[in-house]
Amino acid sequence: MANVRFSYADVKPISLPGKKALKEFIKRLFSLEGKTVLSINYVFCSDPYLLEINKSFLQHDYLTDIITFDLSEGELVESEVYISVDRVRENALIHNTVYRTELLRVMFHGALHLCGYRDKKKSEITIMREKEESYLRLFEQS
Repeated sequence: MANVRFSYADVKPISLPGKKALKEFIKRLFSLEGKTVLSINYVFCSDPYLLEINKSFLQHDYLTDIITFDLSEGELVESEVYISVDRVRENALIHNTVYRTELLRVMFHGALHLCGYRDKKKSEITIMREKEESYLRLFEQS
C-alpha cells in the first residue's frame, strides 16, 4: 500500500490545503511515470536544518530548497524528501509566484527525481521544468 506522509522537523506544521488530495496526486504522478510508491515522507524543515543535512550527507556548504534521499530497494519507491520552507518562501518571492505554487513545484521536483529525472545539465533542467509545470497544471485541474 502506497504511503505518502508529511512531517515536520524543526518547523511548525505548514498549511497544506487538501492534504488528502495532494497525497493521492503524488501517488498518481508516480503511476503516470511508471513507478510504484512504497513510502515517501516529505519532511518540512528550516534553512539551518537542511543546511546541516547538506553538509553532513552531501558535503555541500550552501542552502538548498530540497534534498531527496532515495531509499528504494528494487522497483518500489521509498524515500525521504527534506524541504526547507524558508527557501521555498524566498524562492516564491524571487520567482514572483505564490508560496503554495512554489511548494507544490518543489514537492513534485523531489518526486520527479525519484522517477529518474535529473537536473545537472541544461537539457535535463529544461525537461525537469516542463515536467514540474505539467504536473502543477494537472494537479490544479484535479
